[in-house]
Amino acid sequence: MFNKIAYYHFKSLYEIVFNECERRGEYVVTISDVANATGLSTTTVSRVLNHYPYVAEETRNAVLKAVEQLGYIPNNAAQTLRRQKTNTIAVLVPRLTNPFFSHLIEKIEVEAAKMGMQILICHTRYSKQKEMEYLYLLNTKQVDGIIMTSIENKWKDIYKLIRNDPIVLCNEYVNEANVPIIRLNQVEGGYIGTKHLIEKGHTKIGYCSGGILSGVGFDRFQGYKQAMEEYELEIKQEWLFNDTFSDLDGRRVIHCIASLPDRPSAFFAGSDEVAVGMISEAKKINMKVPDDIAVIGFDDQFIAQIVEPALTTIHQPIQKIGEFTMQAMVQLLRSQTISNKREVFELPLSLIVRESS
Repeated sequence: MFNKIAYYHFKSLYEIVFNECERRGEYVVTISDVANATGLSTTTVSRVLNHYPYVAEETRNAVLKAVEQLGYIPNNAAQTLRRQKTNTIAVLVPRLTNPFFSHLIEKIEVEAAKMGMQILICHTRYSKQKEMEYLYLLNTKQVDGIIMTSIENKWKDIYKLIRNDPIVLCNEYVNEANVPIIRLNQVEGGYIGTKHLIEKGHTKIGYCSGGILSGVGFDRFQGYKQAMEEYELEIKQEWLFNDTFSDLDGRRVIHCIASLPDRPSAFFAGSDEVAVGMISEAKKINMKVPDDIAVIGFDDQFIAQIVEPALTTIHQPIQKIGEFTMQAMVQLLRSQTISNKREVFELPLSLIVRESS
């Protein structure tokens, strides 16, 4: 809530100052004046003036009243500047330390450079608030478009902010989004990885996911489930782990399953990071890979080849993802109008068999 005492104090002060300066022809009211008059920050005032949706009604009314009383007029030069192209695309990523995302950013940047554009890396850290703050860059025309590699908020809330602005979903996706989507067949990835373990003779197979609420996580789990049901194998709740993102999570999973009276003999990890953590911790507690526990990862990161034993994984064509994503973005930017059109570009996945399975 804004500071009411500050508001009434500055209201009187600014009326006196403004009237005198206006008489002398020396004063132009700025956004900082509006902020001071209301006791709010310039960021909050800017959000109100740019119709940002997540502002309290009382705050919005206070800003609009101050604007009217002070006679604030938006800087036309600044407005014109915001309408110009920045040749900059913001790329929202949840974890920069995840090699998959760092490699994906690199490929997107290479493609952007070929087209005379640059990228702005926005680290959301899986935060809903950070994601909305970065989307505000597009809303205020500080970037020409946004690429989202993960989604933290509900799409209806995102759409309220970006509406017809240029936005492309890359890797992550939601079914209700009417925007270009660059994705992979995650159901197939979950299926072929699980089927490989079954064909190796495993009947007790665990599964790790970053979260089944996302499009990627949900579809991978559906592929795992499809393979298990096809071979009439039981899926036990204690063999399923959500919110696993890093090698530390993989280490935690190993300790959890080691204490189970009926533990799985194989595991489909949600990423190579998690899988490598599982392999490293398994060796520490004298569990042999793949004899005691077979492990499959996802992504085919460089670390999959150098860990011992080398990691069986699902390969994602990161270079192609980067190329298709920037091509879709440029096509949007070249359009005279941004239409709410859902276009899905689906790329293939493949199984890379190594020693861990």
